[in-house]
Amino acid sequence: MSAVISINSGSSDSIESKVADFISRMGLDEKIGQMSQLQGGGGWIPDDLAESIRAGRVGSILNEVNVEVLNEMQRICVEESRLGIPLLIGRDVIHGFKTIFPIPLGQAASWDPETIEAGARVSASEAASVGINWTFAPMIDVTRDPRWGRIAESLGEDPYLCGVLGAAMVKGFQTDDLGEPGSIVACAKHFAGYGAAEGGRDYNTANIPENEMRNVHLRPFKAAAEAGVGSFMSAFCDLNGVPATGNTWLMDDLLRKEWGYEGVVVSDWESVVEMSVHGFTHDDEEAAYEAVMAGIDMEMASSSYLDHLEGLVAQDKIKLAQIDTMVARILTLKFELGLFEKPYTDQKEHAAVLNKSNLKIAKEAAVKSCVLLKNENNTLPLAQSDLATVALIGPLADDDYEQLGTWIFDGESQHSVTCKQAVEELIGRTVEINYVKGLETTRSNNHEEFGAAVSAAEKSDAVIMVVGEESFMSGEAHSRANIDLPGHQAELIEAVASSGKPLILVIMAGRPLTIGNVLDKADAVLYAWHPGTMGGPAIADLLFGLESPSGKLPVTFPLAVGQVPIFYAHKNTGRPATDHTCVNMDEVPARAPQTSLGMTSFHLDAGYKPLFPFGFGLSYGNFKYVKITTSHSSIGLGDTIDIHADVINTGAREAEEVVQLYVRDLVGDVTRPVKELKGFRRISLKPGERERLCFTLHTDDLAFYNRKMELVTEPGKFHVWIGGSSDAELWADFEIHD
Repeated sequence: MSAVISINSGSSDSIESKVADFISRMGLDEKIGQMSQLQGGGGWIPDDLAESIRAGRVGSILNEVNVEVLNEMQRICVEESRLGIPLLIGRDVIHGFKTIFPIPLGQAASWDPETIEAGARVSASEAASVGINWTFAPMIDVTRDPRWGRIAESLGEDPYLCGVLGAAMVKGFQTDDLGEPGSIVACAKHFAGYGAAEGGRDYNTANIPENEMRNVHLRPFKAAAEAGVGSFMSAFCDLNGVPATGNTWLMDDLLRKEWGYEGVVVSDWESVVEMSVHGFTHDDEEAAYEAVMAGIDMEMASSSYLDHLEGLVAQDKIKLAQIDTMVARILTLKFELGLFEKPYTDQKEHAAVLNKSNLKIAKEAAVKSCVLLKNENNTLPLAQSDLATVALIGPLADDDYEQLGTWIFDGESQHSVTCKQAVEELIGRTVEINYVKGLETTRSNNHEEFGAAVSAAEKSDAVIMVVGEESFMSGEAHSRANIDLPGHQAELIEAVASSGKPLILVIMAGRPLTIGNVLDKADAVLYAWHPGTMGGPAIADLLFGLESPSGKLPVTFPLAVGQVPIFYAHKNTGRPATDHTCVNMDEVPARAPQTSLGMTSFHLDAGYKPLFPFGFGLSYGNFKYVKITTSHSSIGLGDTIDIHADVINTGAREAEEVVQLYVRDLVGDVTRPVKELKGFRRISLKPGERERLCFTLHTDDLAFYNRKMELVTEPGKFHVWIGGSSDAELWADFEIHD
C-alpha cells in the first residue's frame, strides 16, 4: 500500500501489478532516470533536456511553470520515449501560487486547521492549473530560534501544533484523492532536525539527542506520515554528524522500517553531492552510494545518480533490487496522480487564478493570522465616526511586494492590496489620510522624512505606522543575528510618538522581532507577519473593527536575542527561576556576594520570561476562564479523562478566542516539560456569553519516549491547564494508575 490516502487508477493491487510490469521492461538507465529530478529550462526546453526526456533519463522536472512547455515535456515523455512514463512536475508552492497567503508562520498564528487546509487547497488548485503536480510543503521543522531565516516557512515551536496544522496543509494540497483535478502531492520537509541548526544559521549542523528528536522534532513528521503525505524531503543539515541525506538511521531504520512509510523520499537541492562538502563523502560517486543506501529515492537538481548509479550497480555495491524498490515508489505516485491516464493540463478545466473566492480565502487567512500584542486603553478598534484625520506612516504601508513575504516565486506584487490602498478604500471618503513613507525601506537610516512624518502625526487624530522587515530578510539563507527592527525604524517610531497622538504599530515580519525598545512608544501593536496578497484589507478591517483580532503566537517572542532559544515547553531544571528572582542588575549593590540573587536559572540582564509567551494574543473581547474540573481524579492506563472549563466573554464586543489545553507530567523516566500543548479550539462568544468547553485526553496522548526510546505513558500525577496562552493559570490535577 502507498502512503497516499486514496488511489485514482483502480485498486492498489492493480497499481502494484502495473508498476511491476513497467519495472520488468525498464533498462537500468531508465530506472535511474526516474530517480532524477532536473531543473527546467525557464520557459523553453533546451535540446539536451528534450533528448534526456526522450531517452527516459528524467523522472521529474523542477521549476518550470509554463503550461505549454510542461505539456510539451509530457508529450515527449508519453509519445516519444520508449515506455511513455509521464513526469512529476515540482515547484515550491509554499504559501500560495498566484494568490499569496500569509507566510506559514503567520498561518500558524491562526491556530485554525480549516483555514490552513483551505489555503493549501487554493494553492494546489492554482498550481495544478499550469501543470504542477508536486509541491515542497509543508515545512514542519520545529524551530525555537527566531534568528533562523526559515522560521518564516515553519509552523512554529510546538510539535503538537506543527503536526495538526501540517496535516491540515497536507489534506489541502492532496485532498482525499490525488487523482482529483487540482490535487497535488505534498512533501513533508525537512527530515529532520533542521529547525535546530546551530546559531540559527541556515544549513548549519544540528546536534540533537535521540530522546529529544523523538519527543519534539520527529512528532510533526509522524503526524504528516499518518495524514498520508505523498513524499518526504531530506534536510540540508547534518544530524549528529551524519548528513540527513545519507543518514540510514533516520531515513531507513526510522522512516521506512519503524514507521512503515512507503511514499517517495526526495533529496533537497543538491544535498546529495553536498555530503562531500560536509566532509562525509569523498566524491559524488560515494555521495550517490550513501544517499541510495540511506533510502533517497530521487535526487533533486544534481546528477550524481545519473552519473554514477550504473557503475555502482555494476560493481555490486548497490543491488538492482534496491533500485527497483525506489523506482516502484516513484511510479506508484505517478499512478496515484492519474498521470498515465491524463498527463496533459487543460487550463479550461481549472478555475482562474486570483479569483474572488481565492482572494476571499486569502483575506480570511490574513485576518486570522494577525496577533494583537498590545491595546492600551482600548485604542483599537478605531472608530471612523470619531476621526477627521488619520496619519499613515511607514516604509511598509504601501509596499505591494514586501507584504507578500519570502518564497513567492509565482506571486505578483501588482495583485497585492496594500494597507494604504485598503484604508483609503475603507475610510477615505470621510476621513482625511495623511500619508508619509518616513523611510524608503525598512533598512534605511536617512532621517529626511522624519519631520514630515511628525507633522503628519501632529495634525491627525490617530497614527497608524506600518513597519517591520522586508521579505528578503527572512527565508532560506537569510538568518539574522540582530532581530530588532532594522534600520532607523525605532528612531522613526520614537519621533512620531513625540506627537502625543494615539499610535498604532502594524508590524510585518518573517519572524518574531525583539520589539521591547518600541513597545512602550505604542498604544497598540498588531503583528501581521507578511500577510500576503490581501494583507491590506485584512489589516484595515481589524484596525477599524470590522473584524476582531483572534491570532495567537505560534512561537515565543524573546525579550532579547540573548535569551534564544526560549520556548514555553522548557524543562524545569533543578533550580527554576521564580517571580521573586531579581532581574535588575542595577539594583544589586556593589561588592554583592555570589549568592545575592538566589542561584536560579535566569539571565542577569533579561530575566527568564519572554516578551510575549507562546499562545498569546489579545482580541476586542475579554475572555475569562473559570471553573476547571476533571471527570475523574484518577484513571487507568488506556482510559480517557474529560477536562472542562467555562469561558466567558466579559468584554463589550463579540470575538473569537483560541482556547488552549496544556498538561504537565510531574515525574518521568526522562524529565518532562513544564507544560505541553495537548489541544486547542476556536470559539466565538458574544458579549456576556459563557460556554463550557470539554477536552478529552486519552492516556496515549500523554505518551513520551523514555530512556530506552520506548513510547510509554507512565502512571503518576499530572497538572492540566485551560486558558488563552501558555501562561494559563486555571489548573486542575489528576492521576494515572496502573
